[in-house]
Amino acid sequence: MSHWESIDGHIATPAGFRAAAVAAGIKKAKGALDLALIVSDAKGTSAAGAFTTNRAAAAPVLLSRHHLALSQGRARAIIVNAGNANAATGRAGLEAAERTTKAVAKLLKVPVEQVLVASTGVIGVPLNVDLISKKLPALHESLPSEDAASVTRAIMTTDTFPKCCVMRAELAGKTVHLAGIAKGAGMIHPRMATMLSFITTDAAIKPRMLQAMLAEVVERSFNRISVDGDTSTNDTVFMLASGASGVPVRPGDRSRSWFVAALSQLCETLAKMIARDGEGAKKLVTLEIAGARSPGDAERVARAIANSPLVKTAIAGSDPNWGRILCAAGYSGARFDPNRVDIRVNDFFLCRKGLDVGFNEAAAKREFDRKELTLHVDLHAGSASTRFWTCDLTHDYITINASYRT
Repeated sequence: MSHWESIDGHIATPAGFRAAAVAAGIKKAKGALDLALIVSDAKGTSAAGAFTTNRAAAAPVLLSRHHLALSQGRARAIIVNAGNANAATGRAGLEAAERTTKAVAKLLKVPVEQVLVASTGVIGVPLNVDLISKKLPALHESLPSEDAASVTRAIMTTDTFPKCCVMRAELAGKTVHLAGIAKGAGMIHPRMATMLSFITTDAAIKPRMLQAMLAEVVERSFNRISVDGDTSTNDTVFMLASGASGVPVRPGDRSRSWFVAALSQLCETLAKMIARDGEGAKKLVTLEIAGARSPGDAERVARAIANSPLVKTAIAGSDPNWGRILCAAGYSGARFDPNRVDIRVNDFFLCRKGLDVGFNEAAAKREFDRKELTLHVDLHAGSASTRFWTCDLTHDYITINASYRT
């Protein structure tokens, strides 16, 4: 199969898609982009979704789950707003989401169940759907403008940079594309976090297969990051496949593994961008957990370390306090012998067989001073392993979140 390459582009780079964004006045900042529309021109567009596991799921999550079920995995549009999560807003919130999808469906002349909706922003504040309704005609008119790159900026809240990845491959003389955008910097602990991601491709993939592939890849990418351990009410990943390239991806042959490899690379890239952009974060941390009894134990250890405020503040201060790492692994629920554990930062050993190795403090601090670092934890209890991404925890996180609503 042909090699995938990263290219410049946007969410509408795959054939058959259009996208645009406008300022609707939902965000507090005047003139800020906060409403975006992604449209597929292909009637048979396949759709898949992954959503938050939070029981207090937002209205757009509830409605989009319903629409995907009704349409049997078909969708023509995604409408998304930033600045208001439309979560914990009761029946009025669900009505606002419904009004939004109906208005989009009318504009595009598509079935309402083929319109998906997503929101991000402040929880518990009613969404003024009139702000959206007033801007939808202008948003629709701007779709041919080819300013799809603006969509990436429109979905940002506390993000400090837009997150986008686009890939391309050639197969049997045909060009196929895969594109993804994401937002997220805080309230990040996806099982599915406040994160949103939208993925488009012009490959031809049937809905059931698309859903299976997305679920598989989300589990080892977006579900392997943590900024603060909070699982949001709004976490959503949508994927649309237009089929406009004419390149099929079929179950049971090499095309599936070829496409999943590219989708994994794209989602992992976006996931790492989210972890790197953690609110107030200065460092991206990769956790490599090895020697676990089971994949579940490896994940438990990774999540415990990634979510530990003591570990994350030690990393922020470049303090080689490996005892905090061992402590987090110990309360994770994983089964292992602490007297067999090895811990290192990058290639620098801090602990062997559960004991301090007598390392040079200044040299260890230099390793922790890096903007990107890897913590390796070998439990020596089995053969299972996992990879996870997190960031440091700085005072800026408190500053940002102490005044987020006001």
